[in-house]
Amino acid sequence: MSKVIAIAGESGSGKTTSMRNLDPVSTFYIDADRKGLSWKGWRQQYNTEKKNYLQSSNVEAIEQMLDKINAAPRIKVVVIDTINSIMIDDEFNRAKEKGYDKWLDLATAVWGLVSKAQFYRDDLTVIFCAHTQTERDDQGFSFTRIKTSGRKLDKIVLESKFTTVLISKVIDGRFVFETQARNSTAKSPMGAFTDFEIENDIVKVIKALEDF
Repeated sequence: MSKVIAIAGESGSGKTTSMRNLDPVSTFYIDADRKGLSWKGWRQQYNTEKKNYLQSSNVEAIEQMLDKINAAPRIKVVVIDTINSIMIDDEFNRAKEKGYDKWLDLATAVWGLVSKAQFYRDDLTVIFCAHTQTERDDQGFSFTRIKTSGRKLDKIVLESKFTTVLISKVIDGRFVFETQARNSTAKSPMGAFTDFEIENDIVKVIKALEDF
C-alpha cells in the first residue's frame, strides 16, 4: 500500500516550494495547475524529455500515468499539484450537464483518484497539493479545510482519505507546515512529529513517515 499525503494551504503559502528538495530522478511531477514550479532551475529538473513531468488536470489521464508509474520502480514520489484544478476543470467540463448526477460524477472522480492512489506499490509516496478555505462563524471561530467543488464533496470530507494532512502557512516570514489540528483539518500519525509546526520541506516529512 502506497503512502498518500495531502499538503493544503492558501496560494503563496509554500505548497509547491516545499517540493524543492525532492530528487528529480526518482520523482514524477503532475502539474495540474499548468503554471510551472516555483524555484529557479525547475525546468532543467522536471520536463517531458526526462519523462518526469506532465501538465494535465484530466482525471483519466492522471490515473493512466499513475498506473505507468506504479510499474516504474525508479519513481518513488509522485506530486499532484493541485487537486483543486482537477476538480474545477472537471466541473467546467460538465458545465452543460444538469441535475444531481453532475455533482455525483464530479465527487466520484475526485474520490476515486485519491482512493486509487492508496493502492500502488509499498515504496511509492503520492502527494496531493490542495488549496484551503477558512470559514468563520458569527462568534469569530475559524476553521480551515481543503477547498472543494460542490456540496457532495463537502459531505464526503476529502481529508478522511488521508492519514497525513499538513497545512502550509507563513508565520512571521517563516514557511511552515502545521502537523496537528488547530482549528483546521491538519493531522498526522501519532509520534511522527514532535512539533505542531515544522519546516516546509517534504523530504523531511517523507523521512519522518517512513515507519508509519
